[in-house]
Amino acid sequence: MSSLPGIALADWRAQGREFDFAGHAIRYWTAGQGEPLLLIHGFPTASWDWHRLWQPLAAKYRVIACDMLGFGYSAKPRGHAYSLIEQADLQQALLAHLGVDGPVHVLAHDYGDSVAQELIARHQEGRLQLASCVFLNGGLFPETHYPVLTQKLLLSPLGPLLGRLFSRAKLKTNFDRVFGPQTPPGEDELDAFWALIAHNDGPKVMHRLIRYIPERQLNRERWVTAMQRTEVPMRVIDGAVDPISGAHMVRRYRELIERPDTVLLPAIGHYPQTEAPAQVLEHYLDFRDGVAAAPAA
Repeated sequence: MSSLPGIALADWRAQGREFDFAGHAIRYWTAGQGEPLLLIHGFPTASWDWHRLWQPLAAKYRVIACDMLGFGYSAKPRGHAYSLIEQADLQQALLAHLGVDGPVHVLAHDYGDSVAQELIARHQEGRLQLASCVFLNGGLFPETHYPVLTQKLLLSPLGPLLGRLFSRAKLKTNFDRVFGPQTPPGEDELDAFWALIAHNDGPKVMHRLIRYIPERQLNRERWVTAMQRTEVPMRVIDGAVDPISGAHMVRRYRELIERPDTVLLPAIGHYPQTEAPAQVLEHYLDFRDGVAAAPAA
């Protein structure tokens, strides 16, 4: 499936460290040297999603990632009101913890795209400095985000029950729908994804995490306006056959964003960083070469 070998989950977990965010233990990873590159994962998985890209990127940049609050090996407080705004606060807190105070490059996926949109809005407000931003498949625009049935049910009054009943088998069913037909996750990879979700009773907070979907609608104008006005270089690298945020999302991006920089990966689904990591790496490094070659504003 991949020409990039990746990192076994047990090895990945061992490489992580922890810091405190508002009284919650957050697991994070960092490697490499050079310009800081912040990797922001999606729902419902965690930063191990980047494991196939981690070492190639760390050979060129200082890569930084955390499991956001409610995800992976980080704290998953039960009664918490999770929000994308707070997750953006978390990313800024992690950068401060690591002493990163200059411009930061961002590579985001899915739920992480919304966090990155909030960071772009904060860049426009002078609250942090971004050097570039690349989005993988994600719901950049609520009008083109087509959630799967499980997501819809998690948002309903049945959400708490559905979360408790969520299982590896249900995860496989959902992933089979959103991955490309030739690039489904293998059994070992599914085991790892499920271990990250199940850790620390994660399914019991899924109905709280899913509130990001209406939160995207609430923040749409602010986020899209920031993307339309920013000088931060942006690119979308998108798995075209993703039913949630595939080619249809890219069409909308091209309508709304001036001089859109987009790459469609044929036959790839919602998780291009695990389905086609070598292609994602190639298009990401090409983007960064263009950013480096651009004249300073």
